[in-house]
Amino acid sequence: KQWYQRRVAITAGDVITQNLDFMKSHGTALSHDHICATIAGAVYKVDKLVSVKGVNNRYRGEIGDVVVGRITEVQQKKWKVDCGSRLDCQLQLSSVYLPGNVLRRKTLNDELMMREYFTEGDLVCAEVSDVGNIDGMLKLHMRSNKYGKLPEGVLIKVPSVLIKRSKLHFHRLPCNATVILGNNGFVWVGPHFSPDQPIEAFTINSRETIARLSNVIRALAAYGVQLFDTIILTAYDISMKYKVKELLNAEVMEHVAQESYEHSLHQNL
Repeated sequence: KQWYQRRVAITAGDVITQNLDFMKSHGTALSHDHICATIAGAVYKVDKLVSVKGVNNRYRGEIGDVVVGRITEVQQKKWKVDCGSRLDCQLQLSSVYLPGNVLRRKTLNDELMMREYFTEGDLVCAEVSDVGNIDGMLKLHMRSNKYGKLPEGVLIKVPSVLIKRSKLHFHRLPCNATVILGNNGFVWVGPHFSPDQPIEAFTINSRETIARLSNVIRALAAYGVQLFDTIILTAYDISMKYKVKELLNAEVMEHVAQESYEHSLHQNL
């Protein structure tokens, strides 16, 4: 097998465990004396519950997930946000900080000024606060100054299964760029920014850094490599021997992804 064919954690029909003390869940089935997978994807175990999350499945949010999304509609006292899930997410006006980091009771004037806060097409970062019991609709909130509208940058969509769950999804990289790894598979790459300070003008070097990081992330995702800050930095360093436009070449993408993956195995990341 090619190295990237072994990146898929499990395929349909593969045995997950022969320990029948485990309980089967989504993407698994009981066959004779073992539990096997019914879809290809990544295996998740929570205590004695085992499940398989498909590679191309739509994002199913959990409370506490960090997501990146795009505003699709402004409605009465709420915004609709596309986060790659089955239904558009819902962001209530009462769940966001107003300019100046003020969290207070919203008035009619706040409702009339909703388009000045967020309008259609804006990229935002938020946290999942609730999941609907019936339809599974995700409700978002921005009750922290680290969430809000994102400045100019690059949005990359990858399978959500490739985003490694961690306590930190906001990464200020030493190459003067920020990467936000949304649990929904939306990855934002852009300059360093602070909610209280204006964004500095783009320079040629910052544009090249953002473009290089974006191409590196696309290369890792194309070959099924799980994304987290350390492996992105490793792939960025490996890519420095190539020009930015050369990273779109299939052979170069495979070389960068393979070297990054093997380095992470060697470092036990």
